[in-house]
Amino acid sequence: MKAVHFGAGNIGRGFIGALLVDAGYEVTFVDVNEKIIDALNERNEYKVTIAGDRKETETVTNVRGINSKTNEKEAIDAIAEADIVTTAVGPTVLPYIAKTIAQGLKQRTAGKPVNIIACENAIRATSQLKKDVLSHLSEEETTALLEDAGFADAAVDRIVPNVQSDDILHVTVEPFFEWVVEKPALKGDAVQLGKAVLVDDLAPYIERKLFTVNTGHAVAAYVGYRKGKKTIKEALADDYIKHRVRGALNETKAMLVEEYQFDAEAHEDYIDKILLRFQNPHLEDLVERVGRGPIRKLGPADRLVKPAKYLAEKGLHPESLAETIFDALHFYAEGDPESEQLRALVDEKGYVDAFCEISKLEKDHPLVEIVAKE
Repeated sequence: MKAVHFGAGNIGRGFIGALLVDAGYEVTFVDVNEKIIDALNERNEYKVTIAGDRKETETVTNVRGINSKTNEKEAIDAIAEADIVTTAVGPTVLPYIAKTIAQGLKQRTAGKPVNIIACENAIRATSQLKKDVLSHLSEEETTALLEDAGFADAAVDRIVPNVQSDDILHVTVEPFFEWVVEKPALKGDAVQLGKAVLVDDLAPYIERKLFTVNTGHAVAAYVGYRKGKKTIKEALADDYIKHRVRGALNETKAMLVEEYQFDAEAHEDYIDKILLRFQNPHLEDLVERVGRGPIRKLGPADRLVKPAKYLAEKGLHPESLAETIFDALHFYAEGDPESEQLRALVDEKGYVDAFCEISKLEKDHPLVEIVAKE
């Protein structure tokens, strides 16, 4: 079986790529990082260290790489032969790889199923990718393609910190992972996804993860940044920051329990588990890495604004989330384009108007009024 995975960074290698190899696939990584691609092709393997109480290192084999910047035709040919195409490139990059994916899918033999899964920290990223891919096809090509191509949304969860190593391919990951895939969208009678969990309705899993793991991580990062903390572990050692994270997750819990009828006690246990993961003594995740992309993370459907908006519209006061939104408006990481854009927007319009523009909320919205008081 053959898999093409876009994104040969730490998440791609340490999470999805490794799981695909474990499921029996030969994995071709597609990326523009020449050094990583060259190393993959030189060795055809790399090491993943699982940072738990007992550090274990696994060797991921049967891999190769394609530089899509210099060898796009090779990437297209690989897609034409693949059984599965996955991504871990970041949601904003999906439109840029869509044309290559579309061209590869057009070359496929009719009757041979393929599944495309965007494994991104965003709600229904595969649905977004599907629209981008189909925009490069005619109506006739789209009809033919959708007979054999499945676009399955997924929820993904694994902390993959940027741990420094002398080996360019070596990745460190936490022991916990979750890859949940929407089963009805898959094509083919015997889809092999190994340790992925296939579910009929993905929505509860997407939002539970986004509004617990990603929200909690964001709170620790943005509050930690303003408090001068360097790592997430250091941030959560501060009682005030830990209180802020717990407060925000209690607020998102209220939304999740009401929307999806999650058991409140079981969800509290889930929150406890997430906080323990964040404090893993073997992981040193940088506040600046977790906070990068603040404009996307302040978007109307993302980890902070959506649950805060939901609660504010019900007459509730999402204090911890609103405080974190204000903290996020101060965030800056050198080399992060969104940090530059956010700083310029705040300098031009001020905090409240900048937030309104990013969140797509009117100035008289109850959430804006709560944030303005901060």
